[in-house]
Amino acid sequence: MNLVIVSGLSGSGKSIALETLEDSGYYCIDNLPISLFDPFIREAMQEGHQGYHKSAISIDARSRSDSLAQFPHTLEFAEQLGISCQVMFLQAGTEFLLKRFSETRRKHPLTDRAHSLTEAIEYEQRLLAPIASRADLLIDTSHTNIHQLRELIRERIGAKRDHRMTIQCLSFGFKHGIPCDADFTFDARCLPNPHWEPSLRPKTGKDPEVRDFLENLTEVQDYLNDLTGFMQHWAPRFAADDRSYLTVAIGCTGGQHRSVYLTEALAESLSPLEYDLLVRHRDLR
Repeated sequence: MNLVIVSGLSGSGKSIALETLEDSGYYCIDNLPISLFDPFIREAMQEGHQGYHKSAISIDARSRSDSLAQFPHTLEFAEQLGISCQVMFLQAGTEFLLKRFSETRRKHPLTDRAHSLTEAIEYEQRLLAPIASRADLLIDTSHTNIHQLRELIRERIGAKRDHRMTIQCLSFGFKHGIPCDADFTFDARCLPNPHWEPSLRPKTGKDPEVRDFLENLTEVQDYLNDLTGFMQHWAPRFAADDRSYLTVAIGCTGGQHRSVYLTEALAESLSPLEYDLLVRHRDLR
């Protein structure tokens, strides 16, 4: 069993760290009381619980102070069972934590009528000292943004995303409304319309006759090449930004000919890339 224990100061990025590990295939538990650590470990070690072979738990100052003091013994217990443990501790300078709480308007979990925000941060540092002293990976996020932190955790923990970004190629007809879930919307109404060819009117962009008609038009192929080049260039940037889904909508007047052809052709051009592809035709008869 591979176990990552995530801890750190409030506002330092613990939630982002746990989300990054979850995206990498770890079974994650947020704010596990230390008193429940032993039962979880025993349960995870039992046969038949393969889903726990990569786990990450978050332990922070929301646990009782006397429990936090027992953390070194808890860690030793896990190691005696043969569990590979890594302790990740996130911190940031007090001035940066004050700024983050001011910007997000979140309440620090240790503030009350008797403790100011600065006093709560200092108190939390003392409470978490037993965990910080056992950290295998100490990360200061004072000058780190969300994307840098995610990449740093992946590099240091050796965690990779266990899923690929899904690109949905969607055709639609403008006369039926623009899809509300599209990340990119392209308008193909400027291209010649097979609808005005009597023999092609009852057919769709999936039929060979319509495909042949559109493939022989220079402007249609220029449009497709520009669209393909755009997606091939920018899709990796969205994937690197931890996007799970990207919807590309292509519309024509009725959603029967041009948009259907272009959607099918775009998906085919993106198929060699490492994405999961979905092709949908919203308004196709």
